[in-house]
Amino acid sequence: LPRGHLGDSMGKDKKEEEAVFLRKKITLLRAFSLLIGSMVGSGIFISPKGVLKNSGSVGFSLVVWFACGLLSMFGALCYAELGTRITKSGGHYIYILETLGPLPSFLFLWAEFFAIRPANSAVVSLAFGRYMLEPFFAPCAAPVPAVKLVSLLGYYMVLTLNSWSVTWSARLQTALSIVKLLALALIIVPGMMLLAQGHTKNFQDAFDRQSLVLDKLPLAFYAGMFAYSGITSCSLSVSLPLSCRNIPLAVIVSVITVIVGYMLTNISYYTVLGMQDVLASPAVAVSFVQRAFKSLISVVPVLVALSCFGTMNGGIFTFSRTLFVASREGQWPPLFSMIHIRRHTPLPAVMLMFPLVTAMVCIGDIYHLMNFFSFSRWLFIGLATLGLIVHRHRHPELHSPFKVPLFIPISFTIICLFTVAMSFYSDPVNISIGCTMVLSGFPVYYLIIHRQMSKCCRNYLTRKLQVLLEVVQQEIKTY
Repeated sequence: LPRGHLGDSMGKDKKEEEAVFLRKKITLLRAFSLLIGSMVGSGIFISPKGVLKNSGSVGFSLVVWFACGLLSMFGALCYAELGTRITKSGGHYIYILETLGPLPSFLFLWAEFFAIRPANSAVVSLAFGRYMLEPFFAPCAAPVPAVKLVSLLGYYMVLTLNSWSVTWSARLQTALSIVKLLALALIIVPGMMLLAQGHTKNFQDAFDRQSLVLDKLPLAFYAGMFAYSGITSCSLSVSLPLSCRNIPLAVIVSVITVIVGYMLTNISYYTVLGMQDVLASPAVAVSFVQRAFKSLISVVPVLVALSCFGTMNGGIFTFSRTLFVASREGQWPPLFSMIHIRRHTPLPAVMLMFPLVTAMVCIGDIYHLMNFFSFSRWLFIGLATLGLIVHRHRHPELHSPFKVPLFIPISFTIICLFTVAMSFYSDPVNISIGCTMVLSGFPVYYLIIHRQMSKCCRNYLTRKLQVLLEVVQQEIKTY
């Protein structure tokens, strides 16, 4: 090679070596921060009322929160191993596809994009609207139409941001991750101060067995696990250059930290608010601040609303990658893996959510929607960990740098599927609707995906929509 080219080549090699070296400098502390940041969301400000309502007492609700935390730790460890065994991008979808096959993976896609994702976004957007308005109407509840209107405006802002600039949405997500931790601190610290001063009357008769209704416990777990739903992101821990010992250590310490934080938050709520106060409150954090520290009444609700905004943004920000992988596997229209020609944003994927979330916000409420999509979510999370067991059996020769004891995925799968089955008895209407949504994917799979739609027809529709939305296929760079 000429000297200049040789110098360029050596320079590139040197840069590549430096890049690899820099990745190895990611510390265990950095892994903790990434995992905790992805697990802690707006659920802790939404779920306490649902957990308490369906568990029946303060004491049992705290037991449910702790049990949900342990269950989440089992699930997080399973997902961490799945990430080491299946290194293809695509997360939850690709895990089910590689372990259980194309039909279950398509049903997951169908449920994810027509039930789980829009309903989850609707729940968080309704919480956003509630926390934005409650300080203006306290001590009365904010009007429902006003809450829904503000909820939709907040969600449309997120859609617009993600359609305009991926860079700005990513920067905003980083800033809002700090905001949600600050909101938790402003609830935990005052609550613990009051508890230390002897405010314990709300914990008397905490385990009242007469109020315990066993058939509602699955719904209590649904509400609690909603706050821990970031466990599926624990497979990201394997993208960090951690040793075999540090992978489980990072997951376990991170989940324990989240459990402690959630337990302290709920204890703070109960220190200030009685059981009936929590059940009657449309926004628990607002009621907490009104009762404990009125000087923070204008601060905490805004921080919680911003936390909800960040959760909505994070959901859309990761939305297009799964669609891209599903399109690559031939299970989703290629249009939804395309990006805008000028903005370089996943416009079709973002717009897919627009009508579904709008409809769910208009006709639903937080806890009915939570029950509706929790059925599908925990069904497929249970199937993913079942797929881990199947994958171990089919590929015993496959080397994995990290393995959980077999009883962990078995226990987690059984608990998930048992809770899903029992929830039919707890809330038959919403759970049946969620089940119907999953089952409706069967005819779609066999009529369109399995038989493959006419290529000419598919290409014609894709071209027309490409022109309308001004989008093109993403380029895949190889290095």
